[in-house]
Amino acid sequence: LRSPPMMAVVNHTSLQSASFLLMGIPGLEELHIWLSIPFCLMYIAAVFGNSILFFVIVTEQSLHEPMYLFLAMLAVADLVLSSSTVPKALSVFWSLSKEMSFHACLTQMFFAHVSFIAESTILLTMAFDRYIAICHPLRYAAVFTRSVMAKIGLAAIARGFFVIFPTIFLLRRLPYCGHKLMPHTYCEHMGIARLACADIAVNIWYGFATTLLSPGVDILLIGVSYVLILRAVFRLSSKEAQLKAVRTCSSHACVIAMFYTPAFFSFFTHRFGHNIPIHVHILLANLYMLLPPMLNPIVYTVKNKLIREKVSRIFFKHGQ
Repeated sequence: LRSPPMMAVVNHTSLQSASFLLMGIPGLEELHIWLSIPFCLMYIAAVFGNSILFFVIVTEQSLHEPMYLFLAMLAVADLVLSSSTVPKALSVFWSLSKEMSFHACLTQMFFAHVSFIAESTILLTMAFDRYIAICHPLRYAAVFTRSVMAKIGLAAIARGFFVIFPTIFLLRRLPYCGHKLMPHTYCEHMGIARLACADIAVNIWYGFATTLLSPGVDILLIGVSYVLILRAVFRLSSKEAQLKAVRTCSSHACVIAMFYTPAFFSFFTHRFGHNIPIHVHILLANLYMLLPPMLNPIVYTVKNKLIREKVSRIFFKHGQ
C-alpha cells in the first residue's frame, strides 16, 4: 500500500490537534476585568432588548405587518450576532477559558459572519420597504405579501450561508504548524488564516471580495434608495407629510449608521491600517458585534409609538 503524501499527513494532524488560545486584547490585559463590565452590560441589554422586541412582535397580531416583521428578523440576527461572540470574549476576559478547538473556532466564525451578512441583507430590504412605502404606497400591499416576507427571511440566511461556507474549506486546507496564540476575543476568518504557516493570498482576496460584494453592495444600494426617498419626500406639498416621511426613515437611518460604521472601519483598519494599534482594531471588531444589537431595539422602541405602547403594556401587566 502507498503511504499518503507527507503534506497530507501534516495537514490532517494539524487539523485534528489544532486548538487556539484567545489572548483577548493584547496590550490591555490588565484592563480585561474592567472591560468585561461594559461588555457584559451591553450584552445583557442586547439579549433582553431583542428578546422583548421579538416577543412583542410575534405575540401581537396588530404588529404582523412587513415593517414589524423585518424588525423581528433583525432582532433574531442581532441575538445570533452577539451571542456567537460575546460569551466567549467574557470568558477570555475573566480567564475562565481561553482555549478553543479548531472546529469550535470555525463554528463561531461561521455563525458570526453569517448573522452579520443576514443582518446586512435585512437592512437593505428594509430600505427597499421604506422606498416602496413612500414612493409607491399603492403597490406596497402587493409587493410585501406574507409569502414574500418568508422568502426574504430565507434569502437573508441563504445568502450568508453561501458567502461564508467556502471560508470553512479555505481554512481547513491550511497547515497551522502548532501556532496557537490568537490576538483576539473571538474567531474570525482572517484571524484564523493569519495563524497558518502557508500562503493565505486566496483567503485574503476572498475575504476582501465578500466584504465588498456583501455589505459593500448593500450600503451602496441603501444609499441609492435613500436618495430616491429624499427626492420623493421633498416633492410632497405638505410640510406635515414631509416630516412624517422623514420620521419614518430616521430610525432605520440611525440603525444603518450604527451597524456599518464600526464594521467598515474595522475591516479597512484590519487590511490597510497597519499603523493602527492592534488593540484599537480588536475593540472596533467587538464594537460592531455589540453596539448595533444593544441599540437597535432601543432606537425602534423609542421611535415607534405602537411598539412603545405594546412594550409598556407588557411591563405594566407584569408590574401589577
